[in-house]
Amino acid sequence: MLAFENVFAGYGEAIIIDDCSLTIAEGESIALLGRNGVGKSSLLLTIMGHTKLHRGSARWRGQDLATMAPHARARAGLGWVPQEREIFPSLTVEENLVVTALPGRWDLKSIYALFPRLQERRKNFGNQLSGGEQQMLAIGRALMLNPKLLLLDEPLEGLAPVIVEELCLSIEQMIRDEGQSLILVEQHVEQALRLTQRAIVLERGRVVHNAACSELLGNLSVLEKWVGVRVAQP
Repeated sequence: MLAFENVFAGYGEAIIIDDCSLTIAEGESIALLGRNGVGKSSLLLTIMGHTKLHRGSARWRGQDLATMAPHARARAGLGWVPQEREIFPSLTVEENLVVTALPGRWDLKSIYALFPRLQERRKNFGNQLSGGEQQMLAIGRALMLNPKLLLLDEPLEGLAPVIVEELCLSIEQMIRDEGQSLILVEQHVEQALRLTQRAIVLERGRVVHNAACSELLGNLSVLEKWVGVRVAQP
């Protein structure tokens, strides 16, 4: 579905994504891991067309991504939830959800089933929501585009534990029950690995480890080396 081959990309002349190669199949869920500043968010931005592609091949469902504007990528099935959420504060929850909706299995009914809090707050404006509710709204709005691949950039950051638990259950439901393909960037490493099927670890903009999440959960030395997870001493 998505294929990067020897991609170099960044901001202006600065290279952040450095000789990155990866593939993602339809129906896969990926945890994108690595220390802060290694290029995880920049990789998502490259997929969405917000960086400069210097060289390499980037293809989406057989199409050359280099020729596609960001809005065309969204129309082609790429959904993105940035760290900043970027909901519309002056629109109600329901207006936020329907303003960019495209036909498909994700509609108001299914979004409200996934996030019951949003149905309760459907008449509230975006700026009247808590941080956790805003995150749910940002994910719900992206899903209303009915994306083939959903990109989530640190959706659990700064949220209360009870909201983190709710969001994790919703993400798990998306993957298990709906077969939603997604890439999850997350600093909560163990939670990310338990939610997704495969893990890709970045270091300085390139893939240094690519394995099943179950394998990585059992390989603490790799997590300590590349992600900074500390291994408890016996």
